[in-house]
Amino acid sequence: MFATFQFQEMIDQGLKEDIGTGDLSSGILPIDLTGVAKLYAKQKGMVAGLWLVEQVFQRVNPLIQVHRLLKDGDEVNVGGVVLELIGPLSSILQGERTALNFLQHLSGIATATKRAVDQVAGLSVSIVDTRKTLPGWRTLQKYAVRVGGGKNHRFGLYDAVMLKDNHLSAMGGLTEAVLRVKDQVGHMTKIEVECETIDQVKEAISCGVDVIMLDNMGLEEMREAVLYIDKRAIVEASGGMGEERLREVAETGVDLISIGALTHSVQALDFSLDLGDIKASTRANWERGI
Repeated sequence: MFATFQFQEMIDQGLKEDIGTGDLSSGILPIDLTGVAKLYAKQKGMVAGLWLVEQVFQRVNPLIQVHRLLKDGDEVNVGGVVLELIGPLSSILQGERTALNFLQHLSGIATATKRAVDQVAGLSVSIVDTRKTLPGWRTLQKYAVRVGGGKNHRFGLYDAVMLKDNHLSAMGGLTEAVLRVKDQVGHMTKIEVECETIDQVKEAISCGVDVIMLDNMGLEEMREAVLYIDKRAIVEASGGMGEERLREVAETGVDLISIGALTHSVQALDFSLDLGDIKASTRANWERGI
């Protein structure tokens, strides 16, 4: 699990842009008006980011008690309560939107990933993400992919080599690009090459690359490529990997299927927060003006 400080700046920024100079709505509530709030799912899916929700409310007011009823990776049905909050209602309402924004987005990613993983169940293939992430959100989005049962591709330009069509074009060809990069990186750095044709696949194998991406290939081409590669490199399928074709792509024998949509265009999973019991004595005192 992540340390609190890793995302403190992100949480603070979210609260700052929402609360700004002060909450004009919840500001009408007395600071000692306390109660219970429940956060529940309005859609069926997989939960991710509950620990972050807890940090948000704790940042707003340490007096808020957070009781998680589920954990990340658990599935929830419509109406299922994922956590309860006890504390000052004004503070709970101030943190509500920021907390829900984190939870809904990350749970949406985990849910979409789980659907993709289920599509290829029983086959020796992994669903992986890409670098198509929101700026500043990459670590969290990739975390949510893992919660959903997927795996992470490289995190950035710094931890692995991926030579794409533009690199190959700029360097005058695949072999030239691979040889140049091998001169510049250490022996521990893996090299992946994007291939659009079987001829490129053969050239990549002759260069001794570690991973070959089959980019927007048809099923027959994928099968031919997998047979030719014959375990001499990891095989990744990419490009237009919608849920409706994941199974047939996986059955070609590829090792990985990368899906940018898991992070760049995922639908949030809907949650809502409702107030429950409000401390009667506090409300009575407030209404009497005491």
